[in-house]
Amino acid sequence: MKNTVTNLSDLGAFYREQIEAPGFDAAFGEQNGMGQLSVHDEPMATEMPDPDAARGAMEMIIGTVFDLLRGTRMEEFGRDIAWGIVNSFHVTSQRIEKREDEAGKKLGDMARAFDPSEIYAVELEETQRICQTLMDCREAMEAMRDYAGEIFRVETGRPFSTARGSRASSGLTASQIDARDFLAARASKRREQFAPTGPVVIFSGGTDWYDHELLWKALDETHARVPHMVLATTAQNKGCDQIAHAWAASRDVKTVRFTLNRALGKRAGFHRNEQLMNLKPVHAVVCEGSGIQANLLSRVQEAGVPHHAFAQRHQRTAA
Repeated sequence: MKNTVTNLSDLGAFYREQIEAPGFDAAFGEQNGMGQLSVHDEPMATEMPDPDAARGAMEMIIGTVFDLLRGTRMEEFGRDIAWGIVNSFHVTSQRIEKREDEAGKKLGDMARAFDPSEIYAVELEETQRICQTLMDCREAMEAMRDYAGEIFRVETGRPFSTARGSRASSGLTASQIDARDFLAARASKRREQFAPTGPVVIFSGGTDWYDHELLWKALDETHARVPHMVLATTAQNKGCDQIAHAWAASRDVKTVRFTLNRALGKRAGFHRNEQLMNLKPVHAVVCEGSGIQANLLSRVQEAGVPHHAFAQRHQRTAA
């Protein structure tokens, strides 16, 4: 976004033209008439925030940061500030999820150890109410995070990515899942949001790359052939991977980010290539970068995996 808007109403209208959020309102639904967040709280008939007000708050909080600094010598720092705000919603949603998981575990333990006493019945009802309330709060927090993240994308051209760990989407945007969570989920059959099912397309390329249209075209062609694909990338924050992450966000394609295991030293990149190939990819997109990409392309070719391969010379001349 290049131009400064004259008022917050115009800012909100601009964002809503750019962002699709069909599930936003539903995330603020109330499953129970009474809410309770812990055993130390009394049940209360408080309501969830109004979704229109929540949407407007995200537009004001994130959008105002960009609009304030746009066209000034501080414009460069707007992205960092906005990222921190969006990430605070992410961190808070993770904390809520942890409490929800603890309440869910307690509820499961109680269900397996049935007791006909009235005390048991009261505690069971309370635990279920706490678990449900935390779930409602988490879903709303994730919805606000995702909407704020979409504003970040509109302003910067880049999808919001967490510094570490996964961002499993509430349904408004594509999930970005850390490889460690992905592999652990596959091994332990955890919830689908951390182990997305579907054919895997792997992607890797160098950081010195500017022709995004070339890569978007290749990814669109792949997506047309593999509509339920999961995109596994090498998790770099600039160049080819950044272009791929932006494409995935725009197409609502789940991504799994394979970061380097620095403890492996010089072997880290090659080990990551092994991890990618162990996913049994149905397609690969590999762009010229370093010897790591050359090694991955060689593995892809040896395995007979259909692929797009691009050299630096394939890029259009930069304007």
